[in-house]
Amino acid sequence: MITGQQTTGRKVGTVQRDLRQEEGLTIVELASRCNWHYSKTSRIENALTGPTATDIRKWCAATHSQDQAQDLIAQSLNAESMYKEWRRQVRGGLKHLQDGLVQFYRETEQFRVYSSTVVPGLLQTEAYAAGVLTIAARFHDRPGDDIAEAARARMDRSRVIHEPGHRFAFLLEEPVLRFQIGDVDAMGAQLGHLLAAGGLPGVSLGIIPMATNERTQWPEETFHIYDDSLASVELVSAAVNVTQPSEIALYSKTFERLGRMAVYGAEARSLIVRAIDALG
Repeated sequence: MITGQQTTGRKVGTVQRDLRQEEGLTIVELASRCNWHYSKTSRIENALTGPTATDIRKWCAATHSQDQAQDLIAQSLNAESMYKEWRRQVRGGLKHLQDGLVQFYRETEQFRVYSSTVVPGLLQTEAYAAGVLTIAARFHDRPGDDIAEAARARMDRSRVIHEPGHRFAFLLEEPVLRFQIGDVDAMGAQLGHLLAAGGLPGVSLGIIPMATNERTQWPEETFHIYDDSLASVELVSAAVNVTQPSEIALYSKTFERLGRMAVYGAEARSLIVRAIDALG
């Protein structure tokens, strides 16, 4: 199976191979100029070995393309760090995972969050958060003995929504209001909390109705955009952190397109109230 890391690594390797071929060098000739074994050249081009920053600079010097070195280094570093398996992240415990985000959140000014699956963490109640974390622990075969502690840590992290100096834009697909996490009481309390959170200063809450005619953007995987410096995408197997400006711009464009289909204010509150009523 090809992972996100391997895919990005192959892009870097392909660019390096193109630079070599454009210079008219064989694999052996490139290796001679870089002063390493020719097998290393092949491994780098085929993404079997990740090049170091020094390797990339030598490669670009050998192919007279020093102007491309910095971009290739950035892409290569991104390949090493962007793809973090959920299993590895939760190995240190669910509470540890929540605590690790607190300082990052405090340093972020603009949050844009889209979810097609669950209520975003910053808007979750403690009981709802415990339900989400319970499902995650079971899926990843974790004992879940720190779920209550992790849920409280998530609440501590969520306090940033009440702190000045931050702006929050949330977009939810309407089915998020209907997917029951936890028992009826927990779900009812969560929906009631959404009603209150939508009225907080600095918070914009939009809901994309199921009855939207002629969608201009299909439902996407859940993603977060922090300022304009990072987009985090949640997949089944991993969290993918995107730092390339051109890719972040695509997520920003997607968020804007989704936002134009959403309803806000009284219309959004009406959808939430209907979901509360449907709980019975």
